[in-house]
Amino acid sequence: MSLFETSEDPVQELHQNVARPFERATAMPKSVYTSELFLDKEIRNIFAREWFCVGRTDGLPNPGDYLALELAGQPIMVVRDHKGKLRAQANVCRHRMSVLLEGRGNRRTIVCPYHGWTYGLDGRLRGAPAMTHNKGFDRSLYRLPQIRCEEWLGWILVSLNSEIERATQRFSAIETMVEDYDMVSYKQAFFETWEWNTNWKVLAENFMESYHLPVCHAATIGGLSKVDDVTCPAGHERFNYHTLQKEESFTLSIAHSNNRRMQGERRLTTYLLSIYPSLMITLTPGYFWYLSLYPLATGRVRIYYGGGFSRDFAEDSDSEHHVAELRQLLDEVNAEDRKCTERVYSGLSSDFATPGHLSHLERPNFEFARYLSRRIDQPE
Repeated sequence: MSLFETSEDPVQELHQNVARPFERATAMPKSVYTSELFLDKEIRNIFAREWFCVGRTDGLPNPGDYLALELAGQPIMVVRDHKGKLRAQANVCRHRMSVLLEGRGNRRTIVCPYHGWTYGLDGRLRGAPAMTHNKGFDRSLYRLPQIRCEEWLGWILVSLNSEIERATQRFSAIETMVEDYDMVSYKQAFFETWEWNTNWKVLAENFMESYHLPVCHAATIGGLSKVDDVTCPAGHERFNYHTLQKEESFTLSIAHSNNRRMQGERRLTTYLLSIYPSLMITLTPGYFWYLSLYPLATGRVRIYYGGGFSRDFAEDSDSEHHVAELRQLLDEVNAEDRKCTERVYSGLSSDFATPGHLSHLERPNFEFARYLSRRIDQPE
């Protein structure tokens, strides 16, 4: 063991870290990011049990539209069926257990690429070639296992936990807080999937705090956000947030002239919502963008990334120009964030890495650490 390393269990190190009051808080210990043991516990105790966001409902608008992904080691698919309902189900054939779908696309039926067993979009088996000689085979008994899936304020949420509380109950405080934004009506204009060489929590924490904006984003949005005026309130059990006031010159981020729902400072207010475990939403009166994060390894994260506009901007005659302008800005912002967060992971993997004290602007990071501490070693 290196002179600089610790023999502490990473879970116990985290518990000790969050036992301090916020006024004396430090960043999470490096073991929380680099330990394979900690990552295994995150997958089992958090990602296998919580709601996970796979994107916006209007990202799968048509019957047959689907997205395939892996959640806590389980291949699943989200598909819009012929009745227009979004459903999640196992992405594994009931015959010889091949994975059925990959990536994104549209299918009238789901056909196994191995032996051609064919399922309807509702997961029921519709056809199975050359099975008439098996006297025990009954097609009606075969269906892809169904998985919890809900639509919430325009988001698609899935969970492997069949007992999880409904999203509208779990996140009711968010609904009340941003009711005048009418988030359900925001229109997604783009969606991509990325992979970066950093820990998922590093990227989550980067999103949660605005302390880094003037430096990491000096060339883009650093000067458009009034960081000195940021107040970071105590977090909630299921999420944390803080708000920014945007400059009126940043017209895409403030309420459209047709927006009659919002008044006063609310027309300039941006929410940075961090919904546990890993949905990060920048919600402005004009546009939104989001990251949904899933750990692939201690130093590798898959990112479901998308964005778009409030209905007022989406229906504006200049909507195509708005999309191009926002994409260019966010491409630059995300390039800056990628460089910063990959540097952080590289640094914290060093023997010389030790966590420092947190700024008052990093209150959301402290709240996130408390959430992880509560969830990481819950009983199996």
